Order: sequence, then C-alpha cells, then structure tokens
Amino acid sequence: MNDSPERGGVGPVPPTSTSVARYAGVSRATVSYVLNGLAAGRVSAATQEKVRVAAEELGYVPHAAARSLRSGSSGLVLIAVPADTVPAYGSLFTGFVAAFQTELQAYGHTGVLHGARTGGAPQAAARAWAELRPAAVIATIGAPLDEASVETLKRSGTSAVVSYGLPPAPGAHGIAMDQEEVGAVAGAHLLAGGRRRIGVVVPLEHGLGMFSTPRLEGVRAAAAACPGARVEPVELAYTEESAAELAARWRDLDLDAVFAYNDEYAMLLMRALQDAGIDVPGEVAVVGADDLLLGRLLRPRLTSVRIELPPPAEVAALVDRLIREPETPPAVHRRSTAHIEARESSSRAE
Repeated sequence: MNDSPERGGVGPVPPTSTSVARYAGVSRATVSYVLNGLAAGRVSAATQEKVRVAAEELGYVPHAAARSLRSGSSGLVLIAVPADTVPAYGSLFTGFVAAFQTELQAYGHTGVLHGARTGGAPQAAARAWAELRPAAVIATIGAPLDEASVETLKRSGTSAVVSYGLPPAPGAHGIAMDQEEVGAVAGAHLLAGGRRRIGVVVPLEHGLGMFSTPRLEGVRAAAAACPGARVEPVELAYTEESAAELAARWRDLDLDAVFAYNDEYAMLLMRALQDAGIDVPGEVAVVGADDLLLGRLLRPRLTSVRIELPPPAEVAALVDRLIREPETPPAVHRRSTAHIEARESSSRAE
C-alpha cells in the first residue's frame, strides 16, 4: 500500500505520523509513543511492532525540525570544524573526529560536521549553529567561540558547549591540549642530538597559528637552557612549490634541524630537501608530530612527537553527561601529553 500520493510536478508527499497511524490502525499518540521510545508501559508489544512495520513500509522518518520544536533540541551534536583549514589539521585530528562520531551513536546522539570560517564573528557562527538546535556544540580548533556566543547557544537550548583543543571561552567546557609541550619535546630531542640551529615550521595556512605559535614557543623554551642554541621560524605552505622554494634556500638559512609542525609538513619538507640534494639527517635533522604510520614507511623513517589525545570514547561519554546534566559547572576536563618517537630522520649530529 502506498500512502504517499504524488504532488503534481513536485514529487511524492513524505509520509507523516498521521499516515503511519492510519496505516497501522492506531492513534497518532500511539505512533508518537512508539517512535519516540516512550511506549514502555503504555503500548503493548504487538501494537509497537505493528507501528514499526507500518513506519518501515511507508518509509516514514521523524522530522528533526518538528522534534526540535517539541523538545527544544534536535539530538544533534554539532562538531564545528573550520572548512577552510581541515586538510592542514592532519590525520590525527580527522581520525579523532571520525571515531568520536561513531562513539556518539552509542548514546543515541548524531555527530554532524559544520564548517565555519576561521576568524569569523563568533556571534554569527553561534547563531548559525543554534538554528539547528543542537544538544551540544563541540567547537574545535579554529572555530570561533567567545563568552557571548556561548550564551547565545545556551539560550537557544544547547545543553553543552565544549571547546576542543584550546582553553575554553568563558561559560564553556574545555578539552585543552598543551601545544607548547609538543614544541618543547621536539626541541629537547633535537638539542640532545647535538643540533643547535633549529628551524621551526610556521604553516601559512589560515587558522593554524593557534597551534604553531605555542609550538614555536615550546622549542624556544627548550633552547633557552642550551647556550649557543638558535631557533628560527620558517614559513611553509602546504604545497610542493612552497616546500621546494624553502629547500632551495635552506643552506642560506644555516639551520641543522627542523621541527616541521606536524608529520604532513615534515614529510613534505623532507622530500623537498632530499630532492635539493640535502642529506637527512646528515645535514638536517627532521622532526614531525602526530606519529602517523606513513612517516614510519619513509626512508629515513620520520622522528615524530606522539600526542596522546583524549580517547574519543571518553569525550563522547563526557558530552553525553553534559547533555544530561546541563548545570555542570564549566571546567577543563583533560590535557594531552607528548613524547618523542625517535627514528632515523633525527639521528645524532656528529
């Protein structure tokens, strides 16, 4: 039976809860109880099954917007990931987001990625997010968020606002990562290997300064304890052309090591250095960050700072708890730790 007649030139009319009720021979209230998980003690098992079969046969899907109007929340967890810099964040972060979305499903939440330009107005971003009536917003690295935008989201019915990656805005929870520690670990390793003239890659991609600046400061802090050490920022775009240009003038920079921001930039630059006839690690030691598998497949194998992020399952559990307990006082819940994975690309200087 087809309970969804077509409209002239427009396409089929989506089935409604009324269609399901008529098809199953029950009331709309019964359909609502069953499809919203409220049937226990109210609707018999046989009737529940009848409603589910009717909904499936008609192709009925609950309307998220209507559900939002009734409950004040869509059940969505909005993951704000700036669209203009996603490729530069690295596989470690994108892998975390994918796993986090999977873990959310166990709690009945749906994780949805939402692009937002880095450097945009926080209030404009918050209003765009609030239109979807999310149960929670996870503002990741580069997504705009301040005290007023947090308040806008809460007034619209968002139960939990969480900053991921940096110290949170006032009123938001935070999962902060110590980026300076990443640089300090890389710098200490290079210095221990006898390197004294260290370049630190500063990506030209928009929005990454919140990572690269504290990582540069971490290397500088490590070098401050080593007399005669020099730290030099070097700009690099995530392109082969930019890497080749930097490699062509590398010897003029008089640097014997580089902490290349992360593994992707490190692999890009190391290939360019080798193409320019510069020996790695003989002339230049190279260190990345994130400890990606691909870096271990290169020759020489890439030394990397391994960053222990909060497990996606723990973050999902935290978000679920904050949704259920929206009055929980804002706090920073966890920080990352970093350690070196030493390989051939940073062998000790002679």
